[in-house]
Amino acid sequence: MKVLPFTIIKSKKDALILQEDKELVFYSQLHQHKEYQISFIKKGEGSLIVGNTINRYKEGELFIIGSNLPHVFNSDIEIKKESHMFTIFFTKESFGKGFFEIEELKQLQSFFIKAENGFKIKTSKPYKSIIETLFKAKKVDRFILFLNLLNLINRSKSKSLSSFVNLKKFNDNEGKRMSAVFNYTLANFQKEISLNTISQEAAMTKNAFCKYFKKRTNKTYTTFLNELRVEKSCNLLKTNKELTIAEIAELSGFQNISNFNRKFKQFVGTSPRVYRKEFTP
Repeated sequence: MKVLPFTIIKSKKDALILQEDKELVFYSQLHQHKEYQISFIKKGEGSLIVGNTINRYKEGELFIIGSNLPHVFNSDIEIKKESHMFTIFFTKESFGKGFFEIEELKQLQSFFIKAENGFKIKTSKPYKSIIETLFKAKKVDRFILFLNLLNLINRSKSKSLSSFVNLKKFNDNEGKRMSAVFNYTLANFQKEISLNTISQEAAMTKNAFCKYFKKRTNKTYTTFLNELRVEKSCNLLKTNKELTIAEIAELSGFQNISNFNRKFKQFVGTSPRVYRKEFTP
């Protein structure tokens, strides 16, 4: 199986591809595919990388990921909870060329525009029953439910997932290289990762890697690494009240507390101590 691009297997007769993932962890390789993706998280939580941005996902949330937008759902293995996700894959041509261009469906164009960067629905209460019903429905009912789902998503308040999208499709070599970088970072963020080390993972010189990563994500690797560490620390601050802030800093990969406090405030806008108080009952 290709790491990136990723091929969604479907029957030639099916317009929609329905996939139910029920594992300890979701597919953890950075990948992209031509299909648009609607994913409802029934169980599980972790980090979601979309484009150049690190997000958090948890139970009850709905995510929309655009065509050829690199992404990876990285489950929190340490929580040891089952991950359960319903996903719908489709393309603009799933129901025939020009289907979404007809007058009655033109209002859905904003859905596809937002999907280019990926987006998240702020409240997903109505979606659980709709999606679970769609997965059990006969094909004609599935088609009707799908259009209703798109319309509901399009009318809901949403939050963009990525601030930058590289519209150039990755070829196999680029995909494997970026996947190696992201996977190594996700597995080793708690340790010190030098630019020399990560550039070796990408099979490039340090200078070449820095230019390569910045061109494809619009940010430096160091910024990306710090964002990931801060995201991990946010989860620890909310869920592990027994840990001190210094311990959380170390578990998140920061070498000293002052650097942790500085980077946390830079990305979150407040201090770790204040952030924790907001989530303490």
